[in-house]
Amino acid sequence: MDARKLEGYEFAGELSLGGDLRPVRGALAMSLAVAQPGNRGAKTLPKLVLPEGSAQEAALVPDAEIYRAHHLLDVVRQFLPGDAAPEALDGWTRIAPTSTQQQPVYPDLADVKGQAAARRALEIAAAGGHSVLMMGAPGSGKSMLAQRFAGLLPTMTTEEALESAAVASLGGRFSLENWAVRPTCAPHHTASAVALVGGGSPPRPGEISLAHRGVLFLDELPEFPRAALEALREPLESGSITISRAAQRAEFPARFQLVAAMNPCPCGFLGSHLRACRCSPDQVSRYQGKLSGPLLDRIDLHVEVGALAADELVNTPPGEATAAIRSRVVQARARAITRQGSTNQALEGQAIDAQCQLDEASAKFLNTAAARLGWSGRSIHRCLKVARTIADLAGAATVQVTHVAEAVQYRRALKAVH
Repeated sequence: MDARKLEGYEFAGELSLGGDLRPVRGALAMSLAVAQPGNRGAKTLPKLVLPEGSAQEAALVPDAEIYRAHHLLDVVRQFLPGDAAPEALDGWTRIAPTSTQQQPVYPDLADVKGQAAARRALEIAAAGGHSVLMMGAPGSGKSMLAQRFAGLLPTMTTEEALESAAVASLGGRFSLENWAVRPTCAPHHTASAVALVGGGSPPRPGEISLAHRGVLFLDELPEFPRAALEALREPLESGSITISRAAQRAEFPARFQLVAAMNPCPCGFLGSHLRACRCSPDQVSRYQGKLSGPLLDRIDLHVEVGALAADELVNTPPGEATAAIRSRVVQARARAITRQGSTNQALEGQAIDAQCQLDEASAKFLNTAAARLGWSGRSIHRCLKVARTIADLAGAATVQVTHVAEAVQYRRALKAVH
């Protein structure tokens, strides 16, 4: 081969003993990296040569120049010495940019009957980018609500879809059918800290990164290992996770929305009108104590999901559809982004004071509630951000007492269920 002809090309693929080229993980992430403007100071962007299965995935990146090859000889034939044009064979093809126009499909929230308080909390969480913890008896609908949450979020932008797909590609989970569909990752409660946040050698993304720009649903939250839950604290604040190993260091994005669910006690029926709870106060305290204060502090909305009686389920009309709720969410998010350039959950420091200015009555109400409930500074700030989102949903320019009062209801301590 003529080494000079190789300039401006990048190659990735698995080579079989027979010379066939096989797909590899991370093709979309490679294509994103190669297509970065100013890559390696080159005047033109490098061309990427990939096996067939990986090339279609990589071609989703706009402006990327992707070539597909079946066999090693197809590649070699393109770089032989001499000025003659390479022979045009089926084994080597430039891939046209992949365009996917299908609308993402999510389960509909209309399937969930009743549960007005939980539905309202999910609408607020979607509008402001907040995390939410649902607590209720088994069978009350927590999992159904969580699995429908991603549909309430605004449609993904091309940039968000590329970020999400690139991480899925690194994890070997990407498929074209899931393009621009916000992921909902729901790891089992036996998942380790490494499975949640990522790790290994070389480092691989964990569930929190695979949920990037989507939803991380943790069912049976107190049953997760303590180390795994505590590892969530930093990415919940920063939106990224850094994994350091002796050989290398990797940073993965982790801007997800946390939706968690739990029973109020080991048997699950504390406070339920359907069955009597058989747990002692000590058992309830131990069960709820599995969740640390710092982690609960970082969850913006705590909501109780009550069990429904038979007459509330049978022959009752469906709930409000996802599309109607999403339209309100999109409008509220647009107000926040127009005002401050980010969702309310992302507000920090002085920006919270600037965007959540309270009148005298609202400030007095919040101060009284915070003193009685023993809130930390973080709790107060998170309550303010939720109140700002409630005001955005109402179309209000300022945060009023009614908005603060509703936000306070969503930061109840777990022990309030006793």
